[in-house]
Parts: sequence; structure tokens; C-alpha cells
Amino acid sequence: MEVHLIDGTYELFRHFYALPSAKDSEGREVAAVRGVLGSLLGMMRAGTTYIGVATDHVIESFRNQMWPEYKTGEGVDPQLLSQFPLLEEALRALGVAVWAMEEYEADDALASAASLAQDDLRVERVIISTPDKDLAQCVVGTRVVQLDRRRRLERDEQGVIQKFGVKPGSIPDYLALVGDASDGYPGLPGWGAKSASAVLSRFGKLEAIPSDPRDWQVNVSNPKGLSEVLNSKRDLAFLFRDLATLRTDLPLFATVDDLLWKGPTTTFPPIADRLDKASFSKERVPRSS
Repeated sequence: MEVHLIDGTYELFRHFYALPSAKDSEGREVAAVRGVLGSLLGMMRAGTTYIGVATDHVIESFRNQMWPEYKTGEGVDPQLLSQFPLLEEALRALGVAVWAMEEYEADDALASAASLAQDDLRVERVIISTPDKDLAQCVVGTRVVQLDRRRRLERDEQGVIQKFGVKPGSIPDYLALVGDASDGYPGLPGWGAKSASAVLSRFGKLEAIPSDPRDWQVNVSNPKGLSEVLNSKRDLAFLFRDLATLRTDLPLFATVDDLLWKGPTTTFPPIADRLDKASFSKERVPRSS
């Protein structure tokens, strides 16, 4: 069997900025929810039966306590934020397993679900549908893969190495050095993708990088300067790595059987009717800068 894990937050954002506005009978924006549901129903018609969706019910998480500049809901269009509860309600009515995260993030739910699913010997592949580079740390060989559904790009372990220059287990260390602008932490000054991948491809983990750059034996520009930055900011690098490390121990479901889609519940028809009757306008949701 294959298990499909969907980043509902990404899907809602993607459809919000791709589709024209649509309002229901009460004047509420619902176009992105319609788009996500249509996309998932397409997957189900194509034979997807084991499926779970994670959402950021609350944009902030425990990471905001660790790093004040971590991403928040500030600046997110209210018409987008307002659709999260409706999406979660609609997916549950459709009969899909939904993990609406509050203390943790949707990425943590996807990582935990992948960890739980791959422990089941019946599962041949776990497919994590999100382009977020954080989830690359969850890839395992060809059994747990990452899929960018919009670009139709699938990445297994060799694909992660080809993309980032490091193995999946080193992705949090890589992000600690280069930073992640979308999550709000900057990485270490002077460290870029090339230097981080070169050093980590040899040493794997931050703590394994020698303090003396003469022991690195890797081809990078300004090893002395990079070493000085790392040696003076190791605590900060470890903090960033903790921010980038996804939690994999959330008790989301008892067995993979809990993800089996058995069809919509009796509460789905009225929600579907509400969405079907939503009227499109010529207005197009303005794209973020």
C-alpha cells in the first residue's frame, strides 16, 4: 500500500493565489477550499485510499517561544486565514484524516505521520506531498519520498542529496547554517548553500565539524572566516537546527488503517452544496510579493 500525506497549509495557500475569488451565499471567500477539495478528490478517483492532511490551524507554534522572529500569521490575507477552519471541516466531512495543528506545525504532523507509517511493514511507500525543504529530512531511501504536486517532482534520498548536497539526516544542520527565510531564521553570516553542503557532506552534523578549518579538508571559499563564525555562534547554530528539526513523535493515529478513506460522511453533502453554489467573480486574489 501507499500512504499519501498532504501539506494542507501549502495546498490552501497555493490555491488561494492561483484561483479567482469565489464567495458563498454568506459572502465568505471559499475558492481555495474548493480548489483543495477538488485536487484531493482527483487523487481519490485515481486510486489514492490511504491519506492524511495536516494543517496549521494556528500559524504560531512552540517555535515562536524559541525564536521571537519565527514566522507568524502577520501579513497573511484574512480571506486566506478564514478558510482554514472550513477546509478542516470539509475534509473531515469528506472522511479524510485531518491533523489541525496548534502547538506544533503541520510539518511536524507530516513528519510524525511519515514515521508512524513507515513502521508498518504493509506500507510500500510513504509520499509526503509538499515542496517545503524541511520535509526533506524525512526522506528514507525510495520508501519515504517527497512530492511537489504542483511541479510533479518526486524526490527520494538520492534526489535530496542531488538537490542539497547532503543526506536527509543533515537537512536540519544544513538549514541551521544557510537559514530559512520562509520560517524566519537567518542562518549564520557568510554561510551559503555551497559551503554548507561541502562541509556537511563530509561531517554530517554541526558538532562533528572541527573547530580548526585546517582539519576540514573540503573545497570552500574562506574556510577561516566560516570557521570563525561557526565557532563564535555554535549555540545559535544549534538553536536554528532545533527550529529546523521536525518532531516525529506526535501520536496522530493508532495504525495506518486509520488513514483508509472509506468515502464521505453524511455531513459532506451540505458542505459540498455550499461550495458548489459559491459564485466566482472576475476578481483575482492579489499575489503576495
